[in-house]
Amino acid sequence: MRRYIQVPRAEPEQVYRFNTGWEPRPLLSCGVCGCCGALRPRYKRLVDNIFPEDPKDGLVKADMEKLTFYAVSAPDKLDRIGKYLAERLSRDVIRHRYGYVFIAMEALDQLLMACHSQSINLFVESFLQMVAKLLESGEPELQILGSNSFVKFANIEEDTASYHRRYDFFVSRFSAMCHSAIDDLDTKTKIRIAGIKGIQGVVRKTVNDELQTIIWEPQHMDKIVPSLLFNMQTTDELNSKNNPPSLPRSADKDENPATLAESCFRELLGRAAYGNMNNAIRPVLVHLDNHQLWDPNAFAVSCFKITMYSIQAQHSHHVIQQILRHLDTHNKDSPRVRAGIVQVLLETITIAAKGSVGPTVLEVFNTLLKHLRLSVDFELSNLLASSGALSTNNDEKVVQDAIIQTIGSFGSNLPDYQRSEIIMFIMGKVPISDAGALELSHSGDRGTRTIQVKLLRSLLMVTSGYKAKSIAAALPSPFLEPILSVSLMEDSELRLLVLHILHNLIDRHENKAKFKGMRIIPDVSALKIKRDKSSKQDISFMKKQGQQLYRYIYVGCKEEDNDQKNFESLFIALLLVTIELANDEVIIDLIRLALAIQELALTNEDNLPTYNRCAIQALVAGYLSFLSQMIAVPAFCQHVNKVIEVRSKEAPYLLPENLSREKLPKSLETQDKSCFFSQNKIADALAGSGYSVDRLSVPYVPQPTDEDRLSRRKSIVDTVSIQVDLLGVNVQQDKAKIVEEITFETLKKAIDSQNLEEQEREKRRQIIEKFQKAPFEEIAAQCESKSNLLHDKLAEIFELTIRPPPSPSGSMSVTAGHVQYHSIPVYEMKFPDLCVY
Repeated sequence: MRRYIQVPRAEPEQVYRFNTGWEPRPLLSCGVCGCCGALRPRYKRLVDNIFPEDPKDGLVKADMEKLTFYAVSAPDKLDRIGKYLAERLSRDVIRHRYGYVFIAMEALDQLLMACHSQSINLFVESFLQMVAKLLESGEPELQILGSNSFVKFANIEEDTASYHRRYDFFVSRFSAMCHSAIDDLDTKTKIRIAGIKGIQGVVRKTVNDELQTIIWEPQHMDKIVPSLLFNMQTTDELNSKNNPPSLPRSADKDENPATLAESCFRELLGRAAYGNMNNAIRPVLVHLDNHQLWDPNAFAVSCFKITMYSIQAQHSHHVIQQILRHLDTHNKDSPRVRAGIVQVLLETITIAAKGSVGPTVLEVFNTLLKHLRLSVDFELSNLLASSGALSTNNDEKVVQDAIIQTIGSFGSNLPDYQRSEIIMFIMGKVPISDAGALELSHSGDRGTRTIQVKLLRSLLMVTSGYKAKSIAAALPSPFLEPILSVSLMEDSELRLLVLHILHNLIDRHENKAKFKGMRIIPDVSALKIKRDKSSKQDISFMKKQGQQLYRYIYVGCKEEDNDQKNFESLFIALLLVTIELANDEVIIDLIRLALAIQELALTNEDNLPTYNRCAIQALVAGYLSFLSQMIAVPAFCQHVNKVIEVRSKEAPYLLPENLSREKLPKSLETQDKSCFFSQNKIADALAGSGYSVDRLSVPYVPQPTDEDRLSRRKSIVDTVSIQVDLLGVNVQQDKAKIVEEITFETLKKAIDSQNLEEQEREKRRQIIEKFQKAPFEEIAAQCESKSNLLHDKLAEIFELTIRPPPSPSGSMSVTAGHVQYHSIPVYEMKFPDLCVY
């Protein structure tokens, strides 16, 4: 039977109290106390053997291979190996033996890279303690060494998750290294690079571990993000001062803190999840506030461009919401700061516009419009205050321009279905003064006008490039009525903005750029105009809303403060309506409108200046020349060309090319009728080509609408519309017009006619209301009675027309079953006149 003898443990640490301050290296090399060395644990002997006598010789590779093989073969010894290495490293750091410190860290790195097992977690704790020891030291070399070792550790993928490991200390130390302020520039740059790499290592080690979400907490993000931004900003400033932009300090990003920090910042934002975006973006805004980087805002713009291109697309609205809230927080700051924030928002939403969905879009526009109104209020308050400086008002205009540009840029990048909603939303914010608002104070009126101009400019930018499938979608009734109401105001700038907005909405084939001002186009085919056949929706729209457009153009020509830009915009509006919406019926209406505008300048009932009258005649000439070529009716083209030729010889100031304020006649009443377009000749020309010209003989008269109450021009002539010869009389161009003298009887008749119109309008309203609210049975009974009455009348008419004429032979009738004949004498019969001779 075998007997087993108990062998002493190989690690008699309690029996042999090992003095950590004892240096065994020289004694062991001389063979002294060999018995004590032989009793020491094997892992300690292997660790001691990797250290040479002279640290300059470096790590003993052969003994390091033995230690690595031992660690791989006995993974349960890893934690003890780590603790012993940590003891030696701590002792060497205290004694300033930095050579042995580097050897110990090199050995730790090799063991860390070679050993992949479940027990590596215990070894990692010792490793992190040694890294922390190095980072706590005041020596830059040791700090850099600890950072590099941590980066190597961060690149290792562990098999098991760590439940207890925290990196709070490393975040703080690496952030402090990023703000190093050592006098030596090279050393400072190396420490900052080591700090950035350490932060990058912490990010890589934690973001992929679901158990380490604590890194996204505000206390950590408030250290990491500002540290990265500080290096991105400070290094750029140093480079701009010390080196020209074309010669960068270093092309290697590992030697450039700004490039390395930007790379780490991108990686951090790219790994941010949905719930962590706010914690990642808020420190950016705080850093920009603390360092006053909104004015100038080049660095702020660069930061948010990096942010938007680094985060996931579905998280873009988080960034926009954070900037909007920040703008609300700083709504009372200086105009330059607010302008800087808005410009950053512009760059942000330009990138995120394609992926913007839901309420974020309306929130953006609502906030921007609110700040636009605030800026206008600040500007007006500065003007009213005696201490208001001109520079402050100029800064407010910078804010307003930035907001308008942001609105336009965001709107132009939205899909069409969202853009139509935004157009309606902005139009609903435009204040429209009514007749009761005429007594506003000067400041209130000016503020309303300024808001109108700014909002219309925003609307103009949003509508740029908008292409609706149908004109009804581009100009719905809830939008068309208020936008045309603005056209009745006295301000020429407002009317011009409305015209440009209509251009953008009507022009669906990008033909506007082909028309360069108001002119006689010699060859329309050379312009290569793009157009489609009018759809049913467009035809229906012109039947319902066409009169509003015609009236707007007609009234727009009557304004006294119109300048060349206004007339050019009216001219282009007529061309675009012709291209996009014209059919046979619309063409006749447009010709009626053009002739009415011509008559407006001839009669001059509104006492227009001579320049305006000449500009109106030039507009009509240019438009009819274009229209005649578009419909290609030879006789029409011949008449238009003849009038233009006569004008070029006798009245060149009635043509667009020769229109000038310096070369105007004293009066237009002396002009020959051959200088003007004849309604009769145009009707004859179109009738020969198959056009229905019945309505062409009826002069165009704009119908008064509810928009008149929004007009600032109030007079007796506007209130009591004196319109004679509405439908029944054909206006002859070759007859001299008789100006009717306005007397008491004339005004009385006009008022009576207006009362009749009001009664007729009230009657129509009652009929419509009855059909909307009356019961169906009542409506059906009324219609049935009218139908029966109609059938009775028709039967009576048919009986009279179909009954045979009387005959001398008599007519047969049956009475009580007996047939009777009734003869009519010839002298009582009535014969047609053609039969009597």
